[in-house]
Amino acid sequence: MKNIMKSLTAIAILTLISCGGKEEKKNDGIQIGQKPAATETPKEEPASTVKPSETIDLTNKGVGPIKNLELPAEIDQAMAAKGMEVYKTKCMACHKPDKKFIGPAPTGIFKRRTPEWIMNMILNPEEMTQKDPLAKALLVEFNGSPMANQNLTEEEARQVLEYFRTL
Repeated sequence: MKNIMKSLTAIAILTLISCGGKEEKKNDGIQIGQKPAATETPKEEPASTVKPSETIDLTNKGVGPIKNLELPAEIDQAMAAKGMEVYKTKCMACHKPDKKFIGPAPTGIFKRRTPEWIMNMILNPEEMTQKDPLAKALLVEFNGSPMANQNLTEEEARQVLEYFRTL
């Protein structure tokens, strides 16, 4: 019986020794003292750090019905007052005048966008976010919250635009 136990123990030890300890070492082609092979992919350029809401683009007129818009030097206060009322009823749910909310703040918008782009964004937000690169980027910046089409007339949109000039 002792011989059988010794034999089984020896077989178990030999089995354990033969099954383990023979791991193949991976060779990634890099050896100590040698430079890596020249198969590295080039690093991508870092993306712009300027947020779309802070990007200045005074050439883009956007996509929509407004192709050219000349603004008079003086602000039409009566039109701006009507625009403020439209803004309060249709836009304030998502846009605060001086701070980022669900959408960007309109204060200072004329330093960053053309009047045509602003009007087209107000009148045609769906197509703008599909076709205009800046509007697409804004959609991403504002967590995919699309601007709701408030179905404003061109006159109402122009009034809102005039109100923005007062901000």
